[in-house]
Amino acid sequence: MRKLELLSPARNADIGIEAIRHGADAVYIGAPRFGARAAAGNSVEDIGRLVEFAHQFGARVYVTLNTLINDNEIDEVQHLIDQLYCVHIDALIVQDPKMLSKLADFISERHIPLHASTQMDNRTPEKVKMLYEAGFEQIVLARELSLKEIQTIHEEIPKARLEVFVHGALCVSYSGCCFASEKCFSRSANRGECAQMCRMEYDLYELRNPKYELRKIKEQGAELNTDNATLLKHAKHMLSLKDLCLLDSLQQLIDAGATSFKIEGRLKDMNYVKNVTAAYHQALEAIVKSRPNEYERASLGKVDLHFTPDVKKSFNRGFTTYFLYGRSNRIFSFDTPKALGEEVGQIKEIYRNFFTVAGLRTFHNGDGLCFIDGEGKLQGFRVNKVEDGKLYPLEMPHDLCKNTRLYRNFDKEFDDELQRQSAERYIPVDVVMNDTPEGFRFTMTDDYGGSANLDVTCEKELARTHQGENIRVQMGKLGGTPYRLRDMLIMCEKNWFIPSSLLSKWKRQLVEKMNNMALLIPSPYSSVKIPHSPLWKAKSAEDSPLMTCKHCIKYSLGLCGKKTNPMFLKLENGIMLQLKFDCKNCQMLVTEIEKN
Repeated sequence: MRKLELLSPARNADIGIEAIRHGADAVYIGAPRFGARAAAGNSVEDIGRLVEFAHQFGARVYVTLNTLINDNEIDEVQHLIDQLYCVHIDALIVQDPKMLSKLADFISERHIPLHASTQMDNRTPEKVKMLYEAGFEQIVLARELSLKEIQTIHEEIPKARLEVFVHGALCVSYSGCCFASEKCFSRSANRGECAQMCRMEYDLYELRNPKYELRKIKEQGAELNTDNATLLKHAKHMLSLKDLCLLDSLQQLIDAGATSFKIEGRLKDMNYVKNVTAAYHQALEAIVKSRPNEYERASLGKVDLHFTPDVKKSFNRGFTTYFLYGRSNRIFSFDTPKALGEEVGQIKEIYRNFFTVAGLRTFHNGDGLCFIDGEGKLQGFRVNKVEDGKLYPLEMPHDLCKNTRLYRNFDKEFDDELQRQSAERYIPVDVVMNDTPEGFRFTMTDDYGGSANLDVTCEKELARTHQGENIRVQMGKLGGTPYRLRDMLIMCEKNWFIPSSLLSKWKRQLVEKMNNMALLIPSPYSSVKIPHSPLWKAKSAEDSPLMTCKHCIKYSLGLCGKKTNPMFLKLENGIMLQLKFDCKNCQMLVTEIEKN
């Protein structure tokens, strides 16, 4: 039976708890330091609180320590790992080979499972095999892999647990292979301080006289302008990609060998995590229900949702399946790196202070709407009032035209639903009550093999009225616990009187026993064996391209296979980046301009 894991992001412990309530089998959260999102650190105490909640449902908590570590930080990292071990985290997500080599014995002695971060650049069977043989429990694959490539890795290393990204923002460079932010802004992406150069606005130039102009740029630092180059694109987000959405591809990923399905977003807010987690939970539940003899979820419990999930209503730049089904020209978002949201129709009529929209969509006061203007820029505004199909903005946008395509990137009514309690998670339990010579025995069982017995000693007294209903009511008061009473079977020979206070006391004791039986503490795994292999070495900013990308601007412009002069990207602040096209390996390299 294959266990399928839905892995959700947690910017903080409260968001992590809601992710589990909404169907996550595991969450990943940043440690106080050394996570790949420096702005998403959490105290060890908060992580412990999250672990305690998660383990009630057999859900797991993975902590990110996936930055490169400096030599003078090793002692601090070791102390932090020891603290995390004491609150029973389920795994560390790591990147740095140097840190692992120095702390391998320390980690192995504590049997802390390790996950290989996608920043280790895990895109080949050779790399995955090496990591698996080194003792990594789970390996996070590169986002750029196709179904066929994932399947090949699974077939060659069938016992390795493979984790794949299924939703959220995409880095344009292979993870761990981006040094642009470090080189251009002294902010290292591999230290959790990415400046997000892939979301910036660029001019794209192609040199007119490549030999002469390139020599001038290299030797004299000449500027790129329309005198020496052709401007192909002006003020466009040439490295910005749409967001990943593989909601309809989960079965194919499972068939290819993936077992953990990761939602990106450790900087996302609670409503985003609630909605997206719930959507993927429903999709995985449908798959498990369709093949109950093959799959099961990696955690316990049932989820009741109080809303209808819709990933289009949460932050997104438009969706793509990226390279899962091969190369496509629908992966980029050149106009804007901001959220478009869901398309809601076209402008029908425009008046002085309101407009109407063609279609059957319902709008609400407070909705956020946006559109792409005539210059290709995203413009947004808030709806102040909706009345009889008329939309009154706080301020009428100047560039709004008839037939303009309109998007909603904030749905006020949907957001209000998520602000309330939007899901409940529980473990259905059955309780059997028997009488014994000394008193009573209570047995609680769930559907996952969990059970607990409680024997109580007390004097017995026959009741004057039937006690069954009161016993069921008192034993069913399970609020504040992970359990919900499904069935109460009373198998006593006589109708005994039991005070409600005693029933409540016994119920608490029974629940405590059940919790102790169900509490999941990480079990020992094989020791970490640090290999001596060139594949293991961390990539360095020295002698490396600034970015190594599968996304190709030539392909996006319809120039694949065609001879072109050297191309450059230019930021508004004057920074120039050269594009090199490795057509043999189907990659684009973003480099500094090489000086002669």
